[in-house]
Amino acid sequence: MMGVGDKVPSLKVEPVGGEPLDLGAPGRTTVLFFYPKDMTPGCTTESIDFTGLKGEFEKAGAQVIGVSRDSEARHEKFIAKHDLTVPLISDEDGAVSDAFGTWGLKKFMGREFMGMIRSTFVIGADGTIKAAWPKVRVKNHAAEVLEAVKGL
Repeated sequence: MMGVGDKVPSLKVEPVGGEPLDLGAPGRTTVLFFYPKDMTPGCTTESIDFTGLKGEFEKAGAQVIGVSRDSEARHEKFIAKHDLTVPLISDEDGAVSDAFGTWGLKKFMGREFMGMIRSTFVIGADGTIKAAWPKVRVKNHAAEVLEAVKGL
């Protein structure tokens, strides 16, 4: 998994509800949060929390983008159902999650499977990781990330 100081490779993305950008050279501070699946309780809470603080992130000079392996159509439904204002990247081919190392082995109820590891990264305007949370707990996470962004 990528960590603080790592250079993000050139990854051109077109977020649903946002402008196309290259994650390796975003031009401004970018908060990238990876989550397992649209419409699930934890992922919904996290996305709503980031949406609620979007204005504060923008005041701090940062944009916020969510990433999951859901389709664009599912993202569109998720955005509409929960009035989300943060753009979402559909990473169906796994290029973004593989580059960041967020797709890995998970365990749940004694079962092992491959899935998205809930993680968040703050990418500086220069394309390097400025802060990272490799295993996120949803409660108060968006506020914690906002405080980190304000401190940069």
